[in-house]
Amino acid sequence: MAKRLFIAIILLGLVVGGIVWFKYFRDGMIAQFMAGRVPPPVPVTAQTVEPVTWEPGIDAIGTAIAARGVDLAIEAAGIVRAINFEANDSVAEGAALVLIDDDSERAALSAAQASLGVALTDARRAQTLTERGVSAANTAETAEALVESARAQVAQVQTALDAKTSTAPFAGVIGIPRIEVGQYVSTGAIFATLQDLSQMRVDFTVPEQQLGALELDGPISVSTEVGDFRAEGRITGIEPQVDANSRLVSVRAEVSNPSGRLFPGQFLRVRVSLPAENGVIAVAQTAVISSLYGDSIYVVRPGEGEGALTVEQVFVQLGRRSGGLIEVTQGLAPGDQIVTSGQNRLSNGAKVVIDTSVDLSVTDGQSDG
Repeated sequence: MAKRLFIAIILLGLVVGGIVWFKYFRDGMIAQFMAGRVPPPVPVTAQTVEPVTWEPGIDAIGTAIAARGVDLAIEAAGIVRAINFEANDSVAEGAALVLIDDDSERAALSAAQASLGVALTDARRAQTLTERGVSAANTAETAEALVESARAQVAQVQTALDAKTSTAPFAGVIGIPRIEVGQYVSTGAIFATLQDLSQMRVDFTVPEQQLGALELDGPISVSTEVGDFRAEGRITGIEPQVDANSRLVSVRAEVSNPSGRLFPGQFLRVRVSLPAENGVIAVAQTAVISSLYGDSIYVVRPGEGEGALTVEQVFVQLGRRSGGLIEVTQGLAPGDQIVTSGQNRLSNGAKVVIDTSVDLSVTDGQSDG
């Protein structure tokens, strides 16, 4: 019995020892394999740093306003007899738009004209009698005064008659009618809006820090959120006062609108163009890595061996931004090749291979100043 137990213990020890030996053997082989294994280069996209022409500017939000736009109102109360326009009609200056019942004014005008005729006849008769010495001079003077009074009465009635017809003060596009034929309207009632869409104003605001960069007649460009409308214009006014609450400065510009695609009240993106700057270092914003230690960019350097490449993490100073570009004021030099994507798998000194299937050439040099 003891002999069997001894043999079992020896066999168990051999099995356990084999297992332990195999584990250490396996770990050693894995460590030896990993120590001799060279990780493959990390595929990245890269861009060569080149000086660009930087077009600084000020971006703002604006509102379109017609250079000439009014709400048309009724001048004299009465019953609407005719509406001579439809929504979105192009009307000429002086065109009759709304006719108000004017029967009483026409009757009064006829009576006033008749009174004027009588006064003129009496004045001529009085003048003849005075010349013949039959009548006193003051009689002719009184008759002339009555003629002037009659003429004034005719002019007053004519004015009241003209007020019954509402006309277009300028050429433009008229809006939706707000009145109906047969409706009684009071003086001052708005019956439509008239907008001259050929020339538009744009009102926008900029921070007070950028006030010094603005100048009268400076160029601007505007674009809408809908469609691909874009127009150029000039600054026509700068408010000589900063809003004490918002610290913003109001600016007005004018842009042409020959196509009529821009409407009053429309939301606009405004860009004030500033003088271009040459020789600015600008890179894709995707190349920049931000951390607690600062902003950095991976720069591609020659590695050991023919065609081998590695990366160096370079800390940089950043400047202005524009779209997908950012200005680098310190840290890079023209000709440097930088990594623009794939940085999350990189560390300082890592080997890389350039993926040439993506075109990352710098084509945009606009900035927001």
